[in-house]
Amino acid sequence: MATTGVTFESISPADFFYRNRSIAGFDNNMRALYTAVRELVENSLDACEDGGFLPTIDVKLSEVSSNWYKLRVKDNGIGVPRDHILPAFGQILYGSKYEHKQARGRFGLGGKMAFLFGQITTSEPLHVITAPVDEDHIFEVLLRQDIEENKPELVKWERRKNRDKKHGCTLEFTLEGNWRSAKRFIIDYIEQTALITPYAHLKFTEPDGTIHDFKRSVKKLPPPPTPVNPHPKGMDIEQLSRLIEDTKTRDMVTFLRTHFHRVGPKTAKAFLKTINMPFSQDPRALKPNDLVKIARGLEVFNKWLPPDARVLSPLGIKLLELGIRSTLNPEFVHVTQRPPNSYGGHPFIVECGLAYGGGVPMKESIIIYRFANRIPLIFDEYKDVSAKIVRAIPWSRYRIRPGMPIAAFVAVVSTKIPFKTAGKEFIADLTELEYDIRMGLMECARNLKGHLRQKEKVQREQVRASVYEKYLPIIARDISALAGRRKIPDTKALAQSALTIKLDEDVEAEEPTPVEEGILTTTPPEIDDTDESVEEE
Repeated sequence: MATTGVTFESISPADFFYRNRSIAGFDNNMRALYTAVRELVENSLDACEDGGFLPTIDVKLSEVSSNWYKLRVKDNGIGVPRDHILPAFGQILYGSKYEHKQARGRFGLGGKMAFLFGQITTSEPLHVITAPVDEDHIFEVLLRQDIEENKPELVKWERRKNRDKKHGCTLEFTLEGNWRSAKRFIIDYIEQTALITPYAHLKFTEPDGTIHDFKRSVKKLPPPPTPVNPHPKGMDIEQLSRLIEDTKTRDMVTFLRTHFHRVGPKTAKAFLKTINMPFSQDPRALKPNDLVKIARGLEVFNKWLPPDARVLSPLGIKLLELGIRSTLNPEFVHVTQRPPNSYGGHPFIVECGLAYGGGVPMKESIIIYRFANRIPLIFDEYKDVSAKIVRAIPWSRYRIRPGMPIAAFVAVVSTKIPFKTAGKEFIADLTELEYDIRMGLMECARNLKGHLRQKEKVQREQVRASVYEKYLPIIARDISALAGRRKIPDTKALAQSALTIKLDEDVEAEEPTPVEEGILTTTPPEIDDTDESVEEE
């Protein structure tokens, strides 16, 4: 057989991401430093919230030498159990975030990519100190990543008694970075994280010793998300195959009810009729053609109940408003939460807000704060669906003009945020998302319009008041002289009675239709939820 000179080989996941680290946001020293801070802070927040602890997170960046920095992140979360320490920090795509529920991270990738980047740029190991919440010991570990084999290499392992019953994790490693370029992005990220997690105490120390300390403004965590089965809409053939391999059911009705979210017997039978499949069909006996037919049918069937919002954990109107007020101290703020919606079987909730005046900077265009599963999105704003909606809304209809100090807030939570890239910096412009973001921002704009109208009325009355205050005493003096009276009447009481300001408290309550706004001509299709026989999970 003739040889072609072509070499075939397989590489590990760690080796793949080492060769293609730009996919995960480590394409240059500036972006790598920012991404490392972001990934570790998000992991710490998840670790605290998973345990029901109010997060206290301390981030410190120290300069070791020219372009070498030591990053240290300490939290009070649940810690990492002893048996999972090495793979959790030394094996790419190993983690605890593969359940079907809302989470900041999804792949067990970001934090370990930061450690890998540090290793390949400085050759320094990762230092881990973890106090698992359910164990009596504190573990201190030094480790490296074996990139070719995608496994951890232990350098040092120590164990000591946890006498104070502390819990949490401290990570420290050295990496190459560009602090001068990354500084404003990292500080923006920390500030916006404090805004979207007002229940967290965040402290960040710059290399020169400058401290940014954001105290928690509320001592209450939002309700945690509840893991549920996947929704049938959006299920592919591979997912179906895996469910069938693990199922213990013996007929298709029970299979659909057991393995899918919010499927009752009535809906299951209706679906099986549409694809001409017997109710008694054993799922383990299905053939490849049957799986293709089921997957296609799941996608087009229009009687699935919408996903249950229990799987999501939005911040909530009160907490989001508190976060905005504590960070920007605006003159006016209005926040709204849209009803749960879904795309492709993935539930999502959109929260929107508008802030005006106070500490909101004055810029030619509206400032946009974007969040996905309580993660601030700092880069690529122009490509994001929120920026697209903000550019499309006719703000002049709401008395909003260029140059006014206005900030828009869009927070999306979902079991699967539709990011356009693996870097997780901007959200795709799906129709369902566009609709909810647009409606949420327009509701906030109507409330802001009422505030601006009242403010303009007060300003007009103040101008009138200044005219009265200036000329009434003169008029009263001259009229008194003409009338031959020595005593000049008190003009203050007269001015007050003439200038009683009655502010219009009414805000336009009617929500204009999308057609009236001129920016949306169709609404997402309604989902039939008439299945009265659905069993609660």
